[in-house]
Amino acid sequence: MDRRQGQAEVSAKTAARVVVLDHGSGNVRSVVRALEAAGAEVELTADRGRALAADGLVVPGVGAYAATIEQIRAVGGERIIERRLAGALPVLGICVGLQILFDAGTEHGTRSTGLGQWPGEVTRIQASVVPHMGWNTVEAPTGSRLFAGLEAERFYFVHSYAARSWQMEQIGSLPAPLVTWAEHDGDRFVAAVENAALTATQFHPEKSGEAGAALLANWLRTLPRRGAADADRTSPGPPTDAAPPTGPVPATGPAAATAPSASTATGHLQEPTR
Repeated sequence: MDRRQGQAEVSAKTAARVVVLDHGSGNVRSVVRALEAAGAEVELTADRGRALAADGLVVPGVGAYAATIEQIRAVGGERIIERRLAGALPVLGICVGLQILFDAGTEHGTRSTGLGQWPGEVTRIQASVVPHMGWNTVEAPTGSRLFAGLEAERFYFVHSYAARSWQMEQIGSLPAPLVTWAEHDGDRFVAAVENAALTATQFHPEKSGEAGAALLANWLRTLPRRGAADADRTSPGPPTDAAPPTGPVPATGPAAATAPSASTATGHLQEPTR
């Protein structure tokens, strides 16, 4: 299928209503434009009610792990994400928005606690050239909906830290998360995760040209189109001190999956590093 045709099919249906969480990340405007180009109706906000009522929530992030998680918590983003996942409502993390979903991140000797949706820690890439900045191929697993038709494409990365292992253990008979890998200078890391309602990419789809646009269109196609009644059921009621359910998104997988290799290729675009 032609990529533009695929995006047109998304637009031809009722447009997905997507909220981009406004927590101060520097790449939010480009994310909003990319989602709109892919056929979504997009709102940039940190309003809890709007974020819970949307068909999809996007959590972007650039810069330092500690600063990003602090910004997200400052706008109530942690509880919004947890509340959405408790209701099986889709969330997409981008770049540091992927990293903060793990238990923790360590940079410059300082360890920061993440959202704990996935076990494991984000650490510095072990490579002779850091940051990893430029275009790279990925190795997506069989059955990926996010990378459907995009298995041979390149995506734009800019980061110095990554999740360099996958440690989620099996939980009952639930489907295993689909983990996509990439490699930089011999060091393998998680490039994307599809885990029930929770999806995330280490690369920037909004800066990945036609391939990134097609990937966002693939994600939009997975979103349920929720009517007003459905949205009302997840809208916040009176203020409460009770916290929403926490913990990892239920999924299965090996305790320490081995990453397959992927070939690399660099580009020349400039971007703040993480």
